[in-house]
Amino acid sequence: MSAKINLNRDSVIAILALTGIALYLAVRFILGRSIAASEPILWVVLILGGVPLVAGLLKKLFQGQFGSDLLAGISIVTSVFLQEYLAGALVVLMLSGGEALEHLALRRASSVLEALAKRMPNRAHRRESGKIEDIAVEDIAVGDVCVIFPHEVCPVDGVVMEGRSTMDESYLTGEPFLIPKTQGASVISGAINGEHVLTIQAVKRPQDSRYAKIMQVMSSSQQFRPRLRRLADRLGAWYTPVAILIGLAAWAFSGNGHRFLAVMVIATPCPLLIAIPVAIIGAISLSAQRGIIIKDPAILETIDECRIMILDKTGTLTYGRPHLTRLHCFNNFERRQILEYAATLERYSKHPLALAILEEAEKEKIVFSEASEISERPGQGLRGTVDRQEIFITGRSSWLKEHLQDAGLLPPVDTGLECVVIISGKLAGLLLFHDKPRQEGRSFIEHLQPRHRLQEVMIVSGDREEEVRYLADQMGIQKIYAGQSPEQKVDIVRKHTAQSKSIYLGDGINDAPALLVATVGIAFGKNSDITAEAAGAVIMESSLEKVDELFHIARRMRAIALQSAVGGMLLSVLGMLFAAGGMLVPVAGAIAQEIIDLFAVLNALRIGFIDKKLSDF
Repeated sequence: MSAKINLNRDSVIAILALTGIALYLAVRFILGRSIAASEPILWVVLILGGVPLVAGLLKKLFQGQFGSDLLAGISIVTSVFLQEYLAGALVVLMLSGGEALEHLALRRASSVLEALAKRMPNRAHRRESGKIEDIAVEDIAVGDVCVIFPHEVCPVDGVVMEGRSTMDESYLTGEPFLIPKTQGASVISGAINGEHVLTIQAVKRPQDSRYAKIMQVMSSSQQFRPRLRRLADRLGAWYTPVAILIGLAAWAFSGNGHRFLAVMVIATPCPLLIAIPVAIIGAISLSAQRGIIIKDPAILETIDECRIMILDKTGTLTYGRPHLTRLHCFNNFERRQILEYAATLERYSKHPLALAILEEAEKEKIVFSEASEISERPGQGLRGTVDRQEIFITGRSSWLKEHLQDAGLLPPVDTGLECVVIISGKLAGLLLFHDKPRQEGRSFIEHLQPRHRLQEVMIVSGDREEEVRYLADQMGIQKIYAGQSPEQKVDIVRKHTAQSKSIYLGDGINDAPALLVATVGIAFGKNSDITAEAAGAVIMESSLEKVDELFHIARRMRAIALQSAVGGMLLSVLGMLFAAGGMLVPVAGAIAQEIIDLFAVLNALRIGFIDKKLSDF
């Protein structure tokens, strides 16, 4: 609540200051009124806008917080004493506008949860005794029968009892797949129903469903989201006391209070308040031109300080599209028959390998049969009946060795993904898959340490260890975490971020909580609005080369911002020394400060003028 109040106050003050300055200039130069007749407009700005800002800065001062904004407050007070009301109004505009933008950036974290909450319905259609009644989603109990109408969002995890339809589950996977659903198929809360009615039975309470779990992890992640200390604050922490000490020393040794005022005028931290934001805006614009959307400008100041990179696997280091590479046939079953039965069943599956099987079946122009009695429970494989044959598709497990007599026919475990097809209790086939690594992956990983000083690179994935290790070896990555849930990913990222500033790169909503707790979160693609909200930057083209461009844009921005800010402050310090020695009166100091500000801003504008290739691997 307080964040909203602060945001409204700062925004109102900024609008007031901008309007007042515009009116003053119009009255002064268009209507030709005298300075004395025009200045009351600026008094209103300084009273209604400057007083609340200065009061807030005094509160910070008593709390021991020193930053560039404190010096701006002193400048407002100084401008009033000097009767430089226009300069004071400009400082009010800069300070309030910066505060409003800062509050807006901090509120982005809550927008992630808002976006999640908006996806879920408040009401559900429960069927009981042949009648359908609308109830609150939280009133759904395990075993309740619910009806999902076309294009509605599924309110709870369940199993299909009646109907056939498709569901969009891309909110979870980040991949735009439409999954067919028929009797026995599982459905996930948050998935969007297709064009037909489905009747489902709830297998979990809404608060225990997959979607609710993701929201809980997201909420927890938000509480631990790093608070990045901005570059201007860090520079202002030493610049502010230096300026005040020079001014006080000048006053003490000369006995002339006007020297203090002259020092304060030339000390106004415009290189911090203007040049750094100008450089950041230029970097945001340059990034957008290259297909990189900056959601949180603070990452541009911080990404070059990160020393750990944590990468998701599927869709990040790979293209996210596994392909069938080999099919072993057993017990006289033929390849075409195995593909037909497997593809017929996989049409109703949400498993990542389902699409690869369907693509291979379509390539071989296989006609799908009708399936029934479909069941897919987590960790128990996919079951169903096709042409009166009982089909079971699963992975290798101890269950196979114990219950399948011909399990010994299976070859040793190989790299990549695999699934076993069992037809009427007999081993029929072993399907092997590989998700193609990104072509630029290894060279990208190898250049991170020498070019960007990243000391540790690791993969965190929900896939099995053999597949993650296979990819890690190809990429030259030593450290991996396999078989990790979104909750476990958060714990891993939080642990490493506590050791050093971190970057997390992922592409699905299951990566969103980890994106929040990393120092810098980078999302691939635009398939998930939740992932995009959680990330500090979104790479629209899903390219590691674009990630490297982001590194270079941020480094260029930081270098130019430092040139503008530090260079401007050093010139200001030089001017302060002249003012302290009585060689610059307040008016001359104000003019000198404006010249310094102009050079600082012009230098900051250089960030957007670059046409060369930024990637260096």
